[in-house]
Amino acid sequence: MNRFNRRFLILGAVITATLAIGTAGFTLIEGYPVFDAFYMALITMTTVGYAEIHPLSHLGRVFNSFLIVVGVTTIFIAVGAMAQSIVEMELGDVIAKRRNKRMIEKLKDHYIICGYGRVGRGAAMELKHAGVPFVVVDVQQERANRAMQAGMLTVVADSTQDETLREAGIERARGLVAALATDANNLFVILSAKGLNPNITVATRAADEGAEDKMRRAGADAVFAPYSITGHRLAQSLLRPHVARFLDFATGDAGLEAVIEQVRVAESSAVASRTIREMQLGRDFGVIVLAIRSKDGGMLFNPPADTAVQAGDFLIVMGKADNLHTLENLLGGPRPTQI
Repeated sequence: MNRFNRRFLILGAVITATLAIGTAGFTLIEGYPVFDAFYMALITMTTVGYAEIHPLSHLGRVFNSFLIVVGVTTIFIAVGAMAQSIVEMELGDVIAKRRNKRMIEKLKDHYIICGYGRVGRGAAMELKHAGVPFVVVDVQQERANRAMQAGMLTVVADSTQDETLREAGIERARGLVAALATDANNLFVILSAKGLNPNITVATRAADEGAEDKMRRAGADAVFAPYSITGHRLAQSLLRPHVARFLDFATGDAGLEAVIEQVRVAESSAVASRTIREMQLGRDFGVIVLAIRSKDGGMLFNPPADTAVQAGDFLIVMGKADNLHTLENLLGGPRPTQI
């Protein structure tokens, strides 16, 4: 039950209770028939100015004075509350949109999700779980309302338009997810996003496998084909079920304490140029180094203990979330957007 329905229910209950008290009072004090007592209570509360149905005794007039004060106050409050509710319902969308716009204008280093379909919803929930700021953009009002109800900042507009991306703060954004229904629309979004912010990281979905190369040439940093990935995972769950289950635990939210994360070695980090053995990550932080992505783009899997970690490298590590956060602080910087 929303707050407007709850408000009307409370007002109705108060008015009904006041009428019931008035009806009972006139019946018990003056001996009015029930309908006459109800009618007398109603005309008293609404101040229509009709005369007394039957002459009132002194005690009856004392009770009627009480009913006038309480009943008229109740009616005035009810009328005011209903007027306020009507105004809020009429202007609620306008007020909400202005508040939403002001909050988006304050965002910096946030993410933009274009499209709130099945893929977009999954990306939005992951970003929400990570606790990072983001904006959802969808042209369909129904989908946008669903995002708003989930507590997400939302822009209801066509994300293929430059003005829409500007409204979502594309110039200040850190990353963008293009999850629209067609590859053509995703290509438009990629081109627009890179044109407005060349430094933004763009990840997109591709329905057609042949579109992956085009999207990368358009500027996409990561391209995923949901159907191909799903088919691969389905086969893996049959061929290597324990490996597939482990990856679900490590990369999802399936209850395992350990997660896989990327951590950057900052230029000012005290551990730069040290070897993995010297850093003692397993002993001091309880994390495992799975790979090292060097700043020149090379990837070294299962690095030997005597491998030196250089400033600008990314460590792909696995461990508890709290330990990984402590390691991030040691290595000198917040989590980056890409590896």
